[in-house]
Amino acid sequence: MNVTIIGLGLIGGSLALSLRHHGLAHRLVGVEASEPHARRALELGLVDEIEADLVTAVHRADLIVVAVPMDAMVAVLPPVLDATTAHQVVIDVGSTKQALLAAVAGHPNRGRFVAVHPMAGTEHSGPEAAINGLFEGKTVVLCDTANSDPDAVRVVEQLFHALPMRLLYLNGADHDLHTAYVSHISHITSFALALTVLEKEKEEQRIFDLASGGFESTVRLAKSSPATWVPIFRQNRLNVLDVLDEHLHQLQQLRELLAQENYQALTDKIQQANHIRKILP
Repeated sequence: MNVTIIGLGLIGGSLALSLRHHGLAHRLVGVEASEPHARRALELGLVDEIEADLVTAVHRADLIVVAVPMDAMVAVLPPVLDATTAHQVVIDVGSTKQALLAAVAGHPNRGRFVAVHPMAGTEHSGPEAAINGLFEGKTVVLCDTANSDPDAVRVVEQLFHALPMRLLYLNGADHDLHTAYVSHISHITSFALALTVLEKEKEEQRIFDLASGGFESTVRLAKSSPATWVPIFRQNRLNVLDVLDEHLHQLQQLRELLAQENYQALTDKIQQANHIRKILP
C-alpha cells in the first residue's frame, strides 16, 4: 500500500516503522505541522517524503493514518474524509473516541473511516520517540465497526493482524469508559505523584539519589507531554472524573486506616488489591 501518515510523533512514527518492517507499505508519505519534526522524521527514515498539502497527501494514499493530538484530530479528520475516495481507507489512532465519532457521524465518506486505538505507547513524544515493534503483541481496539464499510474493516483487520496485534471490538462509549480506567487514570495519578514529590522534596538531587525501580515505574508516565494528555482529559472528562472520584475514595480509605493504626484492615485492603494479579499476572 501507499500510506500517508498525518502526525509523525510517537504513534505515527512507530506505525511507520512497523509498516516498513513488515513490508506493508510501498511508500510512506508524511504530513507534519512542525517543520523541525518533519525534518527529523525524514532524517530518521520514518517516511519517504513530506507532503505539505493535506489534500494531495490524501489523494496519494491507499491508507491514511491520522495520528495528531486529540483536539487536532477532531479538526483534521473531516477534511481528510472530504478528500477520501471509495477505494481508500482512513484510520485514526486516538485515545478517545466519542467526540471524534460524533464529528464525522454524518459525513458522506464515514464508511471509509475505521476508528482504532492501538493500546501501546511510552512517555516520550516526537519523531525520535518512534519505536519499531512498539505494537507487537499489544491490543488494538476497533470502534463502531458497524458504521464502517466491510471492506475497509477487513483492510484494517489484516493490517493489525500482520503487525501482529490482538483485535478487540468496542463501541465508542465503552472504549472511552474502559480506557479511563486502564490508561487515563494511570497518567493523571502519575502526574499527581510527581507533583507531590516535587512539592515535598525540594532538593531534586535527593529524588535522583533515592529513586528506586518502584518509584521510577510509577512516576514514569508523568514525563508524558501535556500537549497529548490535556486534550485526552478534556474529551474524556466525565469518565476521567468518575474514575478519579473512585480513586480519591480509595486513597482516603487507605489514609484513614493508616491514621487509625488499623493495620489488619490495611492488610485486608492490600490483599484485595492483590487480586489484580488475576487480570495482570
